[in-house]
Amino acid sequence: MTQADAKPAVAAEPAHGQAASETLEDYTLRFAPRSYRRWTPMVVATTALGGIAYMADFSIGAGIGLTHGTGNALAAILVAAVVIFVTGFPLAYYAARYNIDLDLITRGSGFGYYGSVLTSVIFASFTFIFFALEGSIMAQGLKLGLGLPLWLGYLVSTVMVIPLVIYGMKALSKLQVWTTPVWLLLMAGPLIYLVATDPGSVDRFVSYAGSDGGGGVNTASVLLGAGVCLSLIAQIGEQIDYLRFMPPKTEANKRSWWTAVVMAGPGWVVLGALKQAIGLFLAVYVLAEVGPAAATEPIQQFTGAFDAMLPSWLVVPLAVVLVVISQIKINVTNAYSGSLAWTNSFTRVTKRYPGRMVFVLANLAFALVLMEADMFSFLNAILGFYSNCAIAWVVTVATDIIVNKYLLKLSPHAPEFRRGMLHPVNPVGVVAFVAASGLSIAMYFRVLGDTLQPYSPVAAALIAFLLTPLMALATKGRYYLRRTDDGIDEPLLDADGNPSATTSTCHVCRQDFERPDLAACRTHDAVVCSLCLSTDRVGDHVLPAAH
Repeated sequence: MTQADAKPAVAAEPAHGQAASETLEDYTLRFAPRSYRRWTPMVVATTALGGIAYMADFSIGAGIGLTHGTGNALAAILVAAVVIFVTGFPLAYYAARYNIDLDLITRGSGFGYYGSVLTSVIFASFTFIFFALEGSIMAQGLKLGLGLPLWLGYLVSTVMVIPLVIYGMKALSKLQVWTTPVWLLLMAGPLIYLVATDPGSVDRFVSYAGSDGGGGVNTASVLLGAGVCLSLIAQIGEQIDYLRFMPPKTEANKRSWWTAVVMAGPGWVVLGALKQAIGLFLAVYVLAEVGPAAATEPIQQFTGAFDAMLPSWLVVPLAVVLVVISQIKINVTNAYSGSLAWTNSFTRVTKRYPGRMVFVLANLAFALVLMEADMFSFLNAILGFYSNCAIAWVVTVATDIIVNKYLLKLSPHAPEFRRGMLHPVNPVGVVAFVAASGLSIAMYFRVLGDTLQPYSPVAAALIAFLLTPLMALATKGRYYLRRTDDGIDEPLLDADGNPSATTSTCHVCRQDFERPDLAACRTHDAVVCSLCLSTDRVGDHVLPAAH
């Protein structure tokens, strides 16, 4: 199948216009075929890491440190980074190995075909929350540099990403690869200069005690800070939206393949943790001049840093350029990934595919409302609450892969995502997720008392980790697969364990798709693609249950 002649279908009738072209540009809702995955592992990794240019880390690190002190903040950042890396690794591997996004992984890893709609909404919420955060940071830069009022800056930061995100992976890969070196130079340069020329800035940073006055490192402060950092755990979903385009793993490329998967998958958090620490360092550096409220704003942090090393006329323009590049790099990813998540949920529930562009605009509208509501001023509260849901979801899926698939062998080894092959709801993941997120949210809002409040992220992770295998054992794995045979004789995987590149024609939309995207038809001696199965409103093509 070639990109030029591909025209996908929706339901039992051909799709039209933009919906047709975008489905095979992004492989929305479906497996990403080998014929499309032409990038090298390093290009995919660079593209995925380009989205890590976001400025929110600088604000998050500054906010935690200014409240709890440097020692507590650095410990919190480290704790969160370890959890994010460990849980992100199996998810990144499955995405790169089997070329499916996090929602498709979630379906077959404990949640079921409709059960994962719940987590799709969680992920979509992550994208517009962080779009709003980045948009707010850009608006602060535009206000300082160009004098634009904040409300107009919010609008500009929202509208400017629309042309970039329409074109999917091809356009995004070019944008991320070309802008990354400039961003790295502008971010790292000031830090290196300050450390080299002003050793006192390092001493002030290390000794900063925080506004709560505690000074020393304590468990409650570390866990409260880690809870905010852990709100970023869902970032692995955005990394996976790129990693699913990895080429097949072979003997010849296995070293570069694994390097790319680790770097661009769980490895994103290494750069993220460094940025959080840098954000605190710069906040402490500018604190005396701008005050605690403004010190959490990246535009103020980098303006202060550039002012120490550059002519005054260059300071503000360069800071604005850094903020704008960063915002564009991450918000095209937020808009892109969010539109995929919303489209995925809507299509499964309504069995209609309206086109991804509708949800690009919907996601941006949600983000704009949050920006206009000044979400930046209550950032830590939003992230602290949201992190409980994100942790419960990611830990549940990671545990299902590591424990239920590989150790207990109760969950199918190869991920399954096609309608008809999965039960509508799998209690393994749904119960673990709902229990973990519900109890941890209750703890966060002090329903169970003030003492337990800092431990809500720990509770979310532990409950999800324990309940996921317990539910698999209790149900004996009965609710993972509705069928064990998809009715096609051709093997799903090739000799190297990669998804098969053999193509067949979907008899509904008359287009060619690779083997993992197809299943036998219930009423015809033919095969049907996964999107046509998803949009089959009467179930004519969906295979019956069988074990």
